Amino acid sequence: MQTYAFRRGIGKLLLYVLLSLGALVMILPFLWMLSTSLKDEVSALQMPPQWIPRPVHWENFPRAWSAAPFGRYFFNSFFIAITTTVGEVITTIFAAYAFAKMNFFGKNVLFTIFLGTLMIPGQMLLVPNYVTIKKLGWYNTYWALIIPWTVSVFGIFLLRQFFRTIPDEFWDAARIDGCSRFRYIWQVVVPLSRPGIATVALFKFIGSWNAFLWVLIMTDKVELRTIPVGLRFFMSDVGTNYPLLMAASTMAILPVLLIFLFTQRQFIQGITRTGLK
Repeated sequence: MQTYAFRRGIGKLLLYVLLSLGALVMILPFLWMLSTSLKDEVSALQMPPQWIPRPVHWENFPRAWSAAPFGRYFFNSFFIAITTTVGEVITTIFAAYAFAKMNFFGKNVLFTIFLGTLMIPGQMLLVPNYVTIKKLGWYNTYWALIIPWTVSVFGIFLLRQFFRTIPDEFWDAARIDGCSRFRYIWQVVVPLSRPGIATVALFKFIGSWNAFLWVLIMTDKVELRTIPVGLRFFMSDVGTNYPLLMAASTMAILPVLLIFLFTQRQFIQGITRTGLK
């Protein structure tokens, strides 16, 4: 028993060491970003690199904020991320429930086609989507940045797996009590699926917040720029102002980091209960 306990302790120690090294590797770029945001332009390019800035240039943050209309960029990012997240959650709930709990002709074939679209690279659809947006007259409008992203095949797949864990007896009992399908979804299925819905919402919010290529192609107005596109302001043909760029990037990542910290419990539950690795 002592030998077994010793081996188990060594195994846990090695596991913790590996996890700590992995966490350090993942957090290292963020520490470098924060360190660079507090340096001047000369120190940012110094070799070997200086991890602790001396002196600390806190003025980089107000300078980065005032260098471009970042207030407008933040508003656009929040508005687009929130509206697309709400829209996707609503459409995903109904579509995932239909595929998980309802029987209709061609359900499995249609779901297979849905999953097949995940294998199509998004870059291949840029040209036809751009032509469609132009034909609809949505170019340089919020419609182009919101409507195409209110449906997600990945979200439908994730919630479908979650809804399948809900016993069918709940629907039988609700139907005996005279409950409609719509009311059953909102009063029974949705409350039982909060972790999965939170996971879909978090994935969508982060994806919308970090969207760059679509926003860059579909808009050319400063008033419609989001944070990722606005960060290009610090890059030019003559060079890049790394301290201001890192200061702006730190401010851009802070909302997403706070949202994840507050929702990590639901996020982890949603991932584990849907069987995703």
